[in-house]
Amino acid sequence: MKTDVLVIGGSAAAISAATTGKTFYPEKDFLVLRKEEKVMVPCGIPYIFGTLENSDQNVSPDGGLLKAGIQLIIDEAVSLDLKKKICKTAGNQEIEFDKLILATGSTPKIPGWLKGAELENAFTIPKDKIHLDQTLKKLETLQKIVVLGGGFIGVEMADELNKRDKDVTIVEILPHALNLAFDADLSIRAEEVLMQRGVKLRTNEGVKEVLGKDKVTGVLLNSGEILDADAVILSTGYQPNVALAEKAGIKINEFGSIKVNEYMRTENFDVFAVGDCAEKFSFITRTLKGIMLASTACAEGRIAGMNLYKLSVVRSFGGTIAIFCTSFGDTSFAAAGVTENLAKERGFDIVTGTFEGIDKHPGTLPDTHKQLVKLIVARDSGIILGGEIIGGPSSGELINLIGLAIENRMTVEAILTSQIGTHPLLTAPPTAYPLMKAAEIAAKKHIFG
Repeated sequence: MKTDVLVIGGSAAAISAATTGKTFYPEKDFLVLRKEEKVMVPCGIPYIFGTLENSDQNVSPDGGLLKAGIQLIIDEAVSLDLKKKICKTAGNQEIEFDKLILATGSTPKIPGWLKGAELENAFTIPKDKIHLDQTLKKLETLQKIVVLGGGFIGVEMADELNKRDKDVTIVEILPHALNLAFDADLSIRAEEVLMQRGVKLRTNEGVKEVLGKDKVTGVLLNSGEILDADAVILSTGYQPNVALAEKAGIKINEFGSIKVNEYMRTENFDVFAVGDCAEKFSFITRTLKGIMLASTACAEGRIAGMNLYKLSVVRSFGGTIAIFCTSFGDTSFAAAGVTENLAKERGFDIVTGTFEGIDKHPGTLPDTHKQLVKLIVARDSGIILGGEIIGGPSSGELINLIGLAIENRMTVEAILTSQIGTHPLLTAPPTAYPLMKAAEIAAKKHIFG
C-alpha cells in the first residue's frame, strides 16, 4: 500500500493535520492510520461521567475525514523505516509514504513513587473508549471517590462525578486547585464554586500512598491523615506517547516530546509531529512546556498540514498561548498567556487591570452573569501578556479574543481603540465592557505608573 502523506494517530491533531493538508495539497493522497475503532472527543471525556449518558455521545465522527477524500485505516503502527519510508502495522500491512505526520498523542502519567496505583478501583483517564466504558461501569457501584490532582481533568472529573451523587474529594499538592492556570484570586473563586456544588477540597496536601490490599480502601496523605475511599482517580498528568518515534530514531527532548521546529518538522526532513507527542514552548516566556491542549494540537496540525511540501514563514508556530477554559454549573473560568505570578517569576515588569461587570445588559435580563476580566500587561510597552476570566458561557469565546490579542502582541491602547459589537442578550454593555474596562485600568498604571 502506498500514500503520499501518512498521518499516524486519530485525535484532534491528526484530524486537523490531515484535513488541512488535503485542503492545501488536494492532488496528494492522505491516509490516517489509527488503532482505535472509535475516537473520543478529548475535552469531552470527563462529561461521560456525569452530564452525558454514555461514551457513545462523546465520539468524534469520521465524516470530516472521509468527506475530504482522506483514507482511514484502523490498525496499529508498530515500526517505522524512515530511510525506506515504510510503516509496518500490527495487522501485517506495509504502508509506503512520502511525508509522515506523527500525532500519537499522550498517555496517563502515574508518579513512579506512588504506591498502590496498581490496586483495583484506582483509575487513570486515558483517551480509550473501551477503558473508559469499563471505568464508568465500575464507578457506578462505588461511592467514596478521591481525585488525586486539582488540574482541569481532576476538577472536571470531580464535578461530573458529584452530579451522580458520589462523595468526591480532590487532593491537590499545590496551594489551590487550577493553580497553574490561574492566579490565587481566581483559583479561590473556582474552589468556592466547586465546594458550593458539593465537591470537597484538600489543597496543600501531598499523597503518600493509595491504601488497600487488593482493592482501594483509602488514601494516606503526607500529613498522616487517611481519607476513606472506594475508588481513586489518578489525575496526575499525561506523558507524550513517543515510543514509535523513539524506536525509529527520531530525536526526543528533555520533556520526553518529539523535537520539532516552528513548522512542526522533526530533524528528519519528511517527518512532522503534532499534538501531545510534539515539543511545546511558551509564546510569552519562550521556555519549553509540557502543556497538552486540543486547541494547541489543532493549531500545530494546521501548521504541519500547510507546510508539508512548501514552507511559509507566515505559517509557523510561535509557541503555545496556553488557552484554558472550564465550567462548573453556570460559572465559567478561562485563562490565556501567563498568570501574574508566572510573569513576575520569569522576570517581567508588569501591571494588572481587573474589572467585574455583567455579561448582558441590562442586568435584569434572565441568565445574566457576573463577568470578571483580569489582564496581565507589560509595564514598559503595554503589551498584553495574559488574561483571566470568570463569567458565564461567553467566557470561552472572550478568552479566545484575549488569546488573539496576546498572539498579535496587542497593547492595552489597541484594545481601548478597538470597536466591538454588543447586544443586550449576547454581550456586556458597551459602556462597561469588562475587557475594555480592565484594559483601561491597566493602561492607567502602564502610562502613569
